[in-house]
Parts: sequence; structure tokens; C-alpha cells
Amino acid sequence: MNKQHDVIEIRPHHGLCAEFFVGKGYSEDFAENMAEVLKMLGENNSRIAPKADTDLICAHCPNNADGVCSTYEKVLRYDKKTLELCGLTEGTAIQWDDYRKLLREKIIGAGMLGEVCGDCQWFGICGK
Repeated sequence: MNKQHDVIEIRPHHGLCAEFFVGKGYSEDFAENMAEVLKMLGENNSRIAPKADTDLICAHCPNNADGVCSTYEKVLRYDKKTLELCGLTEGTAIQWDDYRKLLREKIIGAGMLGEVCGDCQWFGICGK
């Protein structure tokens, strides 16, 4: 999966989570997985395709029930708003660094984070 030509599907809003990740999460297992995924994406400046579906980060989430998120409607809303604000369409490949730059410019820097995920349980970490 580390090959330059591979495209890794990532939930659109997980790029925002990555910007504020500080080693906390639902569990130690989740936090370790999140750290590993983010390290891999960053080290390789991976090509990602934002897709509103479970991804590598979801793999260790307690809300993931056999590949389906138990908070599906909420995270789908986050994903759609993230794509809309960044001017992207689902599945369009982009380099990880370019995606993070878009998120910082169009959502975080524009003061739109609360519009995307203000009702997230982790917003207290991100929304400071």
C-alpha cells in the first residue's frame, strides 16, 4: 500500500481529525492505529481519495460494527460538508499534503470547523 501509485481511501473528515490528533481517542488501540495511519500517510505523502465510507482509521473504532459506522448519519454529514467546503468530489485522488493544505485553508483557517463537526465528542480538543 505504500507504493506511490496506490490511492488510499480516507473518510473526508478524517483529514480534519489528523490536524488535531494528540494521541487521544476512544481507546489505546484506536490511538495507536490512528498514529500509525497518519505516520504512513505523512511519510509517503500518500495519494488519497476522500470517500465517505469506513477507512483505515475506522478499523479500530468502537463505532465500527462490521464495516458500518454506528454514527453513520453524523459522520456522513461531516464528510459531505468537508468535501463541499474544500471544493472536492468524493473519490478524486489528491496528495495527502495538498489535502491537508486545503483543509487548513478552507475549513480551519476560515473558521468553519464548527460548521463541519461542532457536535463531535472530540470537538473540545479541536475547537480550541
